[in-house]
Amino acid sequence: MISSPAFARSAAARLFHTAATFGIPPGCGLPRTTCWTGARAAVTRSSPRSGSGTHRRASLSTTTRPTMGLAKVKLGSSDLEVTQVCLGTMTFGVQNNEAEAFEQLDYAVLERGVNFIDTAELYPVPGSDPAWVPGATETIVGRWLAKATAADPGLRARLVIATKITGYIPSSTIPGYRVEPPLKEPRATRLDAQSVRAAAEASLRRLGLDTIDLYQLHWPDRYVALFGTAAYDPTKERPGSVPIAETLGELKKLMDEGKIRHWGLSNETSYGVCQAVAAADALGMRRPATIQNSFCLIDRRFQSELAETCAPSHYNVSLLPWSPLAGGSLTGKYLPDAGATAEEAAAFRFKRFPKFQPRYVCDDSLAAVAAYAKIAKSAGMSVTTLSLAWCRSRWYVASTIIGATTLAHVKENIDAFDEALTLSDDVLAQIDEVHLKYRDPACA
Repeated sequence: MISSPAFARSAAARLFHTAATFGIPPGCGLPRTTCWTGARAAVTRSSPRSGSGTHRRASLSTTTRPTMGLAKVKLGSSDLEVTQVCLGTMTFGVQNNEAEAFEQLDYAVLERGVNFIDTAELYPVPGSDPAWVPGATETIVGRWLAKATAADPGLRARLVIATKITGYIPSSTIPGYRVEPPLKEPRATRLDAQSVRAAAEASLRRLGLDTIDLYQLHWPDRYVALFGTAAYDPTKERPGSVPIAETLGELKKLMDEGKIRHWGLSNETSYGVCQAVAAADALGMRRPATIQNSFCLIDRRFQSELAETCAPSHYNVSLLPWSPLAGGSLTGKYLPDAGATAEEAAAFRFKRFPKFQPRYVCDDSLAAVAAYAKIAKSAGMSVTTLSLAWCRSRWYVASTIIGATTLAHVKENIDAFDEALTLSDDVLAQIDEVHLKYRDPACA
């Protein structure tokens, strides 16, 4: 097992029912086994300025300057210090094989200095791929960690490893993969005490770790409008949801045992954050350090009441945006004038998996992407760089989770987080103008 010195310490048969059964829309990426250099002064080469308002990152936490120009920030009220870019891994095991995953990890961590890796027991996605096996991504990451730490025993202490337990699904093979050998019979995934312990210990085993630095609840046990669904529907509320106090009670035991350092939320609402904080306070445990929610130029919902709820002056919960490039849509590659060959386009995620996150390539989303691409071109950068630099500029964003299928894309993504690169006020104003015209088009 790989210990942190800081803490002494064949896909199953697929069953697919409509997402309406339990209030999660189709195309959310859950497995089928689940029921349910331009003309304008656009870039300034200086350290980001502190400031008020929405355009600039406020000086809300201490930052340090590591190698490769990547700043580090503290996550919420925790002692976790991470680079402002986090390597996401959800493609490892479906769109990327192990060798490609190792190549990405070697480059991001060993060459560029990224110290934050995010995964989940659910990964890889999408689960509609015949190669899908829950936990496969954690296993790949664990093998890389074993290899990398054997070469550099001090590496583990410099890394922050995050993973997630799956939220409510009425029937899935995921719970069966928490034991060895796996049990293929589908059953519900819940956030009850027994499930929390089983999932956490399975993740520790697959990752080859003694301690998970950040353990996140992938989505709630209760009904919540998820994955691009903007409206709450009370008719979909489920009786018998696991109380958050029970979930956190088991997390606290795992933390007391040294198996988890800090915990976080994901795909949560302001109501859920408030309930979680109240329950944590009542249990005498740490509050959530982070919230991992959808956030990008075509889904800015977090910036309103959730930003207030999670602000350092309130509950101090740092945002970790997932899908900051809208699943690749904000690279511009799905635009009509992108220039991809038919063969290249066929390999694109939303072409290969047309039911996976279709909200990112709907007409309004692509119209917004085209407008952002025009701003980026005028500013002398790619729309990829514009999108990621914009995320980094938000005061409530701590570390942005990137994900790519090619090493070239990983390089471009990390480059957008160079400390020397900031967006000008003019460019930020143009971005806001497009937002007012196409307000969160990736949300229904």
